[in-house]
Amino acid sequence: MNRLSHKVSDFHDDVLHETQLGQLCGTKQLFRDRYEIQRVLGRGGFGVTFLAKNMTLPGNPLCVIKQLCPKVTKPKSWQRACVRFEKEAKALGKLGNHSQIPMLLDYFDMNGEFFLVQEYVRGSTLAREIRRTGTKSEGVVKQFLRELLPVLQYIHKHKVIHRDIKPHNLLRCDDDGRLVLIDFGAVKEELAKSSDGNSKSATTNFVGTMGFAPPEQFSLRPVYASDVYAVGVTCLFMLTGKAPLEFDYDAHNGEIAWQKEVQISDHFAKVLSKMVKIPLEERYKNAEDVMWDLGMESYLPTLNNCMTSQRLGATSSSSNSLEIPEGYKTHVTRTAIAIREWREKLKQKQATRKRNQLP
Repeated sequence: MNRLSHKVSDFHDDVLHETQLGQLCGTKQLFRDRYEIQRVLGRGGFGVTFLAKNMTLPGNPLCVIKQLCPKVTKPKSWQRACVRFEKEAKALGKLGNHSQIPMLLDYFDMNGEFFLVQEYVRGSTLAREIRRTGTKSEGVVKQFLRELLPVLQYIHKHKVIHRDIKPHNLLRCDDDGRLVLIDFGAVKEELAKSSDGNSKSATTNFVGTMGFAPPEQFSLRPVYASDVYAVGVTCLFMLTGKAPLEFDYDAHNGEIAWQKEVQISDHFAKVLSKMVKIPLEERYKNAEDVMWDLGMESYLPTLNNCMTSQRLGATSSSSNSLEIPEGYKTHVTRTAIAIREWREKLKQKQATRKRNQLP
């Protein structure tokens, strides 16, 4: 009998008996002659995650093994699943060069199942942190965005959409405090597409989490802006402590009615509102656009002061005023003109991005 079975919940007990790695949990028998399975970390619709030790390396470092279980029995479906798994695993491996993404250490298939071996990051999820310490301030949430958005920009640059950003998939590392993004959904989605089922409904192959995933993701058409939406909903969770399905929703447009739940600055409210817009054409297209608007906040007072409606060449009523030469532009006027030109260029740049946006 498994030595750890009496210490775990019924949920974990089922995992221990039903999965190949679960049966090795708590024993000294090694998986693939190197991994000593320690315990179950979690279970989802596509498989189970285990904590393990690599007994062949000095110091026996911990790692995470994800056992993915696609619903595949037909030979052609299995062959298709293998191709897709290898392709997405390689893409995931390239992302591991970033310090805020767990490194992929190995991947392989065995007995009709797929396995990913990743770096273990010791830390607490954002969901657990909120439950333990309560909601976060506007300043803390902005800092969270400054940490996460560059990671989003990085993975999108590599043409990867995470598909499942949520508080449970964001870890705060105990060792150095960095924010780490885990559990990419790309591999799961490709395996779901390879299933034997004939149904092509969105619920069959949908990868993501209800409430954090926008409508286009349910239609199996995720885009970079889908990840932006999930990050926006995560920010709302940090500010309110509410899961997305706990909010009221606008009956007309289906958007989250969150504005009365928190007190934040007008500028940040506009940013969050644009992140969680339902129509794609009204939402931020990528992480870079969000970063730009967040960064502009500190310049708003200066920009407002620079904008002037005073007629060029106007003089003061004071007897000490100097006559302004015709055509002369003050520093404030020149700055205002430059800002208008900059805004026009920004609109053109955004229009170009919209045309080039991947379907």
